[in-house]
Amino acid sequence: MTATRATRDVGNRRLLTLAGLLLVALNLRPALTSVSPVLTRIGDGLGLTSTGLGALTTLPVFCLGLAAPLAPRLARRLGPERAVLAALVILALALIARPYTAGPGLFIGTAIAGGAIGIMGVLLPGLVKRDFPSNVGIMTGLYTMALNLGASLAAGATEPLRLAFGGAWRPALAFWLIPAVVAALAWIAQMHAVAKPAAKPGGPQRVYRDPLAWQVTAFMGLQSTLAYIVFGWLPTILADRGMAPVAAGLALSVSILVQVGSALAAPAIGARMRDQRVVLSLVVTITLTGLAGCLYAPLSQIWFWIAVLGLGQGGSFAMALTLLALRASDAQTASELSGMAQGVGYVTAALGPLAVGLIHQWYGTWSAIGVFIGLIGLAAIAAGLGAGRNRLVCPH
Repeated sequence: MTATRATRDVGNRRLLTLAGLLLVALNLRPALTSVSPVLTRIGDGLGLTSTGLGALTTLPVFCLGLAAPLAPRLARRLGPERAVLAALVILALALIARPYTAGPGLFIGTAIAGGAIGIMGVLLPGLVKRDFPSNVGIMTGLYTMALNLGASLAAGATEPLRLAFGGAWRPALAFWLIPAVVAALAWIAQMHAVAKPAAKPGGPQRVYRDPLAWQVTAFMGLQSTLAYIVFGWLPTILADRGMAPVAAGLALSVSILVQVGSALAAPAIGARMRDQRVVLSLVVTITLTGLAGCLYAPLSQIWFWIAVLGLGQGGSFAMALTLLALRASDAQTASELSGMAQGVGYVTAALGPLAVGLIHQWYGTWSAIGVFIGLIGLAAIAAGLGAGRNRLVCPH
């Protein structure tokens, strides 16, 4: 085999690995964002109150966090590739089962889907650190772009799918089984075609004792709280303010789609800086500005504020993922830090949509959640000032 052919084969294998990673990332949000556009329909069909609907939007995030610490253990037992494949299969089964198993089944299936997503979300940053160590910023941006694209497609297409299915929300939710099956097939293909390095022996590093790890975790959790409030409630908030349901679902889709640009740009810029404190503060500030516009600005301006919100949240989430690689010295530490940050962070974030549902039920208005959102944003900036310093978690 010539050197040129060998180089070409290596490049092809890396492209296959990249395709597998991106297709898995595409499936990390549709199970969540497909619910909010038809949330009112689900509530009417099942007789759920605002608190019940808040619990439905909270449950997958909570389970995502609970399952996240299990991911490094599964990776050590099965290998990270097989663990991702198992989670993909479980996700596909949950997506087809949850709409058709009555009220309790909807909650159970949603919980299982959240857990499967949590496992995959923890493992992918470690795989990026391992397979693309010289391009962490760019690869994290591409991975986040695919994640946002999947979220946007589900948010924007679920309500039109419901209409196409004669007004039935169940097949509209079940539709998102299809990309999960495609991702599983692609993942199997790259597992067989690409030789993977063996996992290092040994248990988890002591990231839970590292203050910097807790600052990274706090930033992940607080920016995720804002994100899941948007995923869970933005279409309902905009519809209550006077937008048509399809337009309200499209607004969430557009906001997530706009995230693609900042998800690519923020890690590429932040990874080249001496530290990331300025970038982290900026993206959270932009997020708060966009949320304020969605809550209080006239509806005639809403698409501008939707775009601002998307730019902020795309940069915030991408930088949270980038920190998992930048603050880790190797792939194993990145995986352990990812498990901690996403486990603790998403359990905390799960309280956000539930709290919004309770605040709305108590006060009867969406304006009341503005103060709550502002406090979360300020706390995220404070956490980012610590997590953005140029230091390593567990350096020894």
